Amino acid sequence: MDGWLRDLGDNRAGRVEDLLLGVHRMKTCVLTSRLDKPLSKRFVFKLAQTREELEACFRLLHDEYVLAGFMEPDPSGMRVTLHHALPTTSTLMCRYGKRVVGTVSLIRENGLGFPMQRIFDLGEIVREGGSVAEVSALAIDRRFHVLKDRIMMPLLKFLYEYAEYRFDTRHLMIAAHPRHIGFYEEVLCFRRLSCSPVDHYDFVNNAPAIGAYLDLDKAKECFFRKYGNTPLEKNLYHYFAVAALPNGQFPHQRFDTAADPVMTPELMDYFFNRRTKIFSTLGTAEIRLLHTVYNLSKYQGCLPPLPDSVQREHGRNHVYRRFSVRRPAWLRVSQTVDGSGSCGVSADIALTVYECSEKIFCAHADRPLSVGLNGEADVKLDMNGLERCILPVEVVRLSRHSDRVIMLRIRDGSGEQGELWLRFIHALSDIGVPATSHFEETSLFGGDVLPPALQGIFG
Repeated sequence: MDGWLRDLGDNRAGRVEDLLLGVHRMKTCVLTSRLDKPLSKRFVFKLAQTREELEACFRLLHDEYVLAGFMEPDPSGMRVTLHHALPTTSTLMCRYGKRVVGTVSLIRENGLGFPMQRIFDLGEIVREGGSVAEVSALAIDRRFHVLKDRIMMPLLKFLYEYAEYRFDTRHLMIAAHPRHIGFYEEVLCFRRLSCSPVDHYDFVNNAPAIGAYLDLDKAKECFFRKYGNTPLEKNLYHYFAVAALPNGQFPHQRFDTAADPVMTPELMDYFFNRRTKIFSTLGTAEIRLLHTVYNLSKYQGCLPPLPDSVQREHGRNHVYRRFSVRRPAWLRVSQTVDGSGSCGVSADIALTVYECSEKIFCAHADRPLSVGLNGEADVKLDMNGLERCILPVEVVRLSRHSDRVIMLRIRDGSGEQGELWLRFIHALSDIGVPATSHFEETSLFGGDVLPPALQGIFG
């Protein structure tokens, strides 16, 4: 993920220097840049959405990773992973004119897990609560190393704002090379994971790595303590927490979702079947996950087929498509949940629903819960809080890392409230795909969110 830290020296003399920057030079490089200097309008920071944008990002990432020794050359000339196929991954980019000169990806909680989970115990992050996203695939075009500072800091600011305000993220985590961890800690206020560094991280060609994370709930306070009294040209608190990024273009969202999926069937087929052979190398569990995530008929032609035995089982045990959302909710139970064992007392437990389907939803609770707990979930469906759905639910699973991260099963989806929930999920079925003209025409929302958001759907 550290392709932007590679300086290629004087290319005119044909000299390629291995200058992976040390901590001191990185700190000087960042803090001597004038953060208050207006950015040229030729720089644009946005979500990569088209085939051309995604391919440019994947090619840039491939070239920088190969040069940094983080991967072997791929025949496709691109670095693409299975995570890029999921709707929970967003690829951000910096364009200078018509050229993509920087890219970074955010990987949100998903059925594959995080790449970092292969080597790091993430329990201490999960136990703090809130959604987690891994920062990955970060690269800056070496041919623009003279403008590196003008690309890097705005790209990080765009990532910071996208993660907090559009990706519903509390914790950003990274796996950094030991030479670079000081930059994240001393400049960007990341904290190291308590687990030991690893000597070989297979996701980046067995390079060594140190895990670290940034709590976005506390980041502004940390930036203020560190930079609050420094001049604006070096003030990272003002830069990240106060200043606007006029060149940032956030994607239009027609609902309060927590993801920006871009993979149409055509893009999926192009990147994972035609340009690479990623889909042909998948195991049964990964194939089944893809069929669960993309269970719309239009995707079946580009996904790898399920083995016959799994297909029969898949048909018997129907798995419902899940959607990333961020909705406040409350769980009302007729017993205390503080471990005292007393019953008969009503308790309202605050929840944040982060994933939902027709029969289950996952949430972060404001206190520890236990499997088997029954109650009524009151979920706000629209952004104005005018549409609510009250459903009988049961806690059926806890995260292995935290008893505040729960999965709830809807015990009875019949009646008016059950129909309301199903219409909400069906609305997400349209929103959870890229907004092409076809989807705009067929969307239940007819374009923008209505006030109230679901007016006309539930009547």
